[in-house]
Amino acid sequence: MKKALIYGAALAFICATGLTGLAIASDDKGPADITLQSTVDPAEKAKPAQFPHAKHQESFSCADCHHSKAEDGTQSAYTEGMKIEKCETCHNKAAGMDEAKKLSTFKDAAHANCKGCHKEKGGDKAKELAKCTTCHPKAEG
Repeated sequence: MKKALIYGAALAFICATGLTGLAIASDDKGPADITLQSTVDPAEKAKPAQFPHAKHQESFSCADCHHSKAEDGTQSAYTEGMKIEKCETCHNKAAGMDEAKKLSTFKDAAHANCKGCHKEKGGDKAKELAKCTTCHPKAEG
């Protein structure tokens, strides 16, 4: 009886610790700042974009930017807890995405998503937010 009680308590402790770890992992919102740069279809003159991820999370939900790909190859809406893949997992020339939609490369998809949002939600600052240097600051030096 004592063994069963001890093993039960140990199992409960392990389960509680494991579940707490899962809760912490699911709260992970990613890095505060991200440098975005294509590695699959690099631009001729690659210009990394500086993305203030945490700042965007203050105003937007994950689903405003993130999505996945359904089995039939179409865009699938973000669901809570979904694994976030790199954009260029699908947005690359080898993936066969329709080039006419200007989403076939990571650069095209980022420009459509980011610049489109800046123009749409930027209000009085829309023109300023859609400038290249907003995301691609000039190198200091």
